[in-house]
Amino acid sequence: MRQNFSTYTDEKLVFLLRSDNKEESEIAFTEVYNRYSSRVHAYCLRVLNDYEQAEDIFQEVFIRFFQKIKSNYPETNVSGYLIKIARNLCLNYKRDKVNTINIQENDIYFEPGKSFENSELLDLITTALELLDFEYKEAFVMREYDGLSYNEIAEVTNTTVTNAKSRVFRAKQKIKEILQPYLKDMANNEN
Repeated sequence: MRQNFSTYTDEKLVFLLRSDNKEESEIAFTEVYNRYSSRVHAYCLRVLNDYEQAEDIFQEVFIRFFQKIKSNYPETNVSGYLIKIARNLCLNYKRDKVNTINIQENDIYFEPGKSFENSELLDLITTALELLDFEYKEAFVMREYDGLSYNEIAEVTNTTVTNAKSRVFRAKQKIKEILQPYLKDMANNEN
């Protein structure tokens, strides 16, 4: 008889992932994947703005998660742990990447269900995000798109809650500064 793992807590799923029962472990892994894959995928896409590289890192996140959990890594905050793995892999990629900026039209990724009336504004916001320092961009994406709390952002980025709040605030300020001339121009064109 197959159990419904969708009602299990993350802690219970981690316990099952570590069990010797291969079938239970695989089903628990599938449930973790189903719960968090869209969030991890969206994070990778937003941070990297490179679909192919985001796909590669996204897959690597779950491979590393499975390996670490199997080796009894003492992590039970599954969502935070997956984002932490994704963050580290994205940082490694950005560090190793040749210094080129590749901002392509229509390479905008947001969660399903979020609608935007003005695609031009969406393009501008995406471009503005690319111009931010990584620490600000990362904090902004985690807060505004992934819905992480300041405590979770601080944990994932190994910083203080105050610093996490500051990074999000500064990211918003910088985005406003970058977009201000465009927003004025858009407002003038509407009149």
